Amino acid sequence: MSLVAGSYERFIWGFKLKSSNETLSLSPLFSYPSHLSQIKAVAISGAVVASGGTDDTIHIYNLNASSSLGSLHDHTATITALSFYTPPHLNFPRNLISAAADGAVCIYDADSFVHLKTVSAHRKSVNDLALHPSGKLALTVGRDECLAMLNLVRGRRSFYCRLGREASLVKFDLTGDKFIMAMEEKASVHVAEDARLLLEFQHPKRILCIEPAENGLLYTGGEDRNITAWDPNSGKVAYCIEDAHKTRIKGIVVLSKDGSDGNDDPHLVATASSDGVIRVWDDRMATREKLNPLAEVNTKSRLTCLAGTSIKHVK
Repeated sequence: MSLVAGSYERFIWGFKLKSSNETLSLSPLFSYPSHLSQIKAVAISGAVVASGGTDDTIHIYNLNASSSLGSLHDHTATITALSFYTPPHLNFPRNLISAAADGAVCIYDADSFVHLKTVSAHRKSVNDLALHPSGKLALTVGRDECLAMLNLVRGRRSFYCRLGREASLVKFDLTGDKFIMAMEEKASVHVAEDARLLLEFQHPKRILCIEPAENGLLYTGGEDRNITAWDPNSGKVAYCIEDAHKTRIKGIVVLSKDGSDGNDDPHLVATASSDGVIRVWDDRMATREKLNPLAEVNTKSRLTCLAGTSIKHVK
């Protein structure tokens, strides 16, 4: 499992989760002061990593070589969200989708990182984007209190509606049949086909990150410093790891099945906090009164985002 995190201090951090004598540790891969200012978003697919910052640029990295591959300069505003599309059973992404604070979304060919199209998605900043598992469409939410659907094949906006409140996060579930939006302390689950509301659940404090998992649960983290696993069918809490960090949680990564290491039943969840600490947890132990992380590392920086992959690419 490889993890990358962005920071307020313009550094991107890369770590490899290693196992030795039945213990886990986070071993550093690289750290680069890549951007001129704060990093707002990171994404990873196989051995390829992207970061976007308030300097209006996207930087690309190779995990295998722990090196930078250059930068992209097609946006004219802060990069707010990044997502790779990787076809099933492939280890290299086909497309990179990026969103920015001026409402624009850019589509790239991830093989040569050629800019293919810029789509005007929102009148104000894009807060988040969710890429459908098919790679053919994306959902975005923005500061204009609207939800947009983008046709990535034709490179245009195909749907746009007012929500009434500003949504900060949007995610598809792993099947693509549903999507989840977060507005402050509340999250809602919708049918992807017609955006019909299925259920809502209330978080104690503001939600800052959401991650769906193959076990069917939905993981959230935020200003309450807890890792909460929700049942998206009932809206009830499956379990909660309380006080997972000393400060708010800015990112969650759930280990997915890939078969590359013979692991058919993953249980690892990684989290990053604004205090600079990244921790890895075994969710099977979540019912314990006091749960200790399996591994942790302190970057000594203010972390802003986290991404990860379970594919074994890094030597």
